Parts: sequence; structure tokens; C-alpha cells
Amino acid sequence: MARPGTNLTIRPEEHSGIVFRDGPGGRRPGVAGGADVWQVIATIRGSGKKRDAAIRHAAEWLSLSPGQVRAAVGYYGRHQDEVDEWIRRNDEQAEAAEARWRREQELLA
Repeated sequence: MARPGTNLTIRPEEHSGIVFRDGPGGRRPGVAGGADVWQVIATIRGSGKKRDAAIRHAAEWLSLSPGQVRAAVGYYGRHQDEVDEWIRRNDEQAEAAEARWRREQELLA
């Protein structure tokens, strides 16, 4: 169901606490009032922590509640390929931006 006056679509019957945002990269899932799902999952993976410690770390790092992090994890459990693709695309863009920056720094050195 779409919220009037917003670009968010919500499917509460499928994913409580998850919203869908439109943007230049396409429609992406996010935590209501917080980060995109791919950001939550990438934060958990990068933390080196497991189980509840990973949930607490992501919640603190992203200024979310543990419940919001669990909503993202639940979405990931059902849509792993989709979220992994967002993470892969973000990693690619970050690597390209770093390569451009390094070339600029070499020029200025």
C-alpha cells in the first residue's frame, strides 16, 4: 500500500518494519525510519560479531533499535539474493570512487 504524498511503499503483511524506497538505483528495501536493509546486513557482516552481539553492534552503529535490525535480518532471510546484489553494487561503486580518488592523488603528488 502506498502512503499518500511519499515515495514509500509498505507491505506490512509480508515484512513488518520494512519500507520500500525509490531512488536512482531502483526500488530498495529499508528499515522504517532508518537505514536500507543492505546497509544493516553489510554492517553486521563487517562487525565480526555473531548473534545478539551483531544485532547490538548494528543497532548502535546505525542508530537503530535492535527490533529494527531484526526486521532487516528477517527481510534478508527471505530475499538474500536481492540484498546481496545491493551490497555488491555498493561495493563496486565504492571501489570505483576510491580508484578515482587515488588517481587524483597521484596527479597532485
